[in-house]
Amino acid sequence: KSSVQTIGEEQIQNPYTELLVLKGHQDIVRFLVQIDDCRFASAGDDGIIFLWNAQTGEKLLELHGHTHKITAIAPFSSSDASEERNHLILTASADRTVIVWDCTSGRQVQKVSCFHSTVKCLTVLQRLDVWLSGGSDLCVWNRKLDLLCKTSHLTDAGISALVELPKNCVAATVGKELVIFRLIASDDGSEGWNVLEVKRLVDHQDNILSLVSVNDLTFVTGSHVGELIVWDALDWTKQACECDFWDSSVPPDVQPEIKLSQSPNETSVQHLTSDEECVFAAVGKGIYVYNLQMKRVIACQRTAHDSSVLHIEKLPNRQLISCSEDGSVRIWELREKQQLPAEPVPTGFFNMWGFGRANRQANQAAKKMQDNTPMYFLELVGDLIGHSSAVQMFLYFGELGLATCSADHLIILWKDGERESRLRSLTLFQKLAQNGNLQLKF
Repeated sequence: KSSVQTIGEEQIQNPYTELLVLKGHQDIVRFLVQIDDCRFASAGDDGIIFLWNAQTGEKLLELHGHTHKITAIAPFSSSDASEERNHLILTASADRTVIVWDCTSGRQVQKVSCFHSTVKCLTVLQRLDVWLSGGSDLCVWNRKLDLLCKTSHLTDAGISALVELPKNCVAATVGKELVIFRLIASDDGSEGWNVLEVKRLVDHQDNILSLVSVNDLTFVTGSHVGELIVWDALDWTKQACECDFWDSSVPPDVQPEIKLSQSPNETSVQHLTSDEECVFAAVGKGIYVYNLQMKRVIACQRTAHDSSVLHIEKLPNRQLISCSEDGSVRIWELREKQQLPAEPVPTGFFNMWGFGRANRQANQAAKKMQDNTPMYFLELVGDLIGHSSAVQMFLYFGELGLATCSADHLIILWKDGERESRLRSLTLFQKLAQNGNLQLKF
């Protein structure tokens, strides 16, 4: 068991003042996936999958079966109502195999080795009870790992990300293109499916790095050169697009020019997440909060970290967590800014005032809204220093805390110090009571 360590008590708004260091991996840990309320799996370049208890940090299982690094992982829970809920995970590897694991026993349920290239992404369509693998082609599988159908060879670059859309459709990123596929049930009454390419969207100027579904009506993509596009999930048309970058040397009311010499890493949209209201974007070293209804950024931290932000998530309590190549994990709180009536609203990064024929009217309406529109800012409320190398991603477990994984081969469980102290005290009292040394009165 790892010893408990404590961190900065001077960060009074940061609840994560205890940490547990989990060791076991021998290489970069790139993936964390939640299995249930108390368990999660980790995987990375050593090809091993570990299952952990999020409360205690206990290593539950060690799964060996891949010979190269893990390239994708996804939970795949049984939906059969007649049996006890069975938690499974899918893992893909550079060894060109995909394995289904039972999370209770640790055994391999199925293994597929018929891929012509590395599978880069896995997506489970629970409603259809099938899962998809993306690589040089798109394959559709059932729970028994029978190949139901697949596309013809797409490109050597292959599919890098997938997201489910309404009407049995999926969006796949292939380089700078976004390809829409539709799954169609076979006519013969069997459980077979056909997959058809229905549209190819070529609006991005560079490789698409991030893809997120907002709801049944909207999804969003971000590219290597900082383009952000909001899409209609039903007819796949552009709702909004932005590719102008904020230049911090320009006053807020002056439209900046695009610098051709600007480093792509400074504007690369590394990760996107969302709620019903906003899209949260990790862009270069910064994080941006883009309001979908107002079609503009309402808050940003242009230099949230010292290096590129790799992962960002929204918490239920108006907080954000971000992690970076610089090894840090930071907690931000979205707060409303007190605004003077005459103060102009900043028009920075991802500023979208409308599109199409209604562009001029949208501009005028938006300008009228400025005086009444609340502006927000992101305040740093916690800085979690524990990793010595790039933090790849994290999982939020509510009151159980936060799990982070890193290129330093470690996983860290960040805990609420006050809560953990109370739990230890309670456990101690219960043990004393059982031994007859203390009489508890309830």
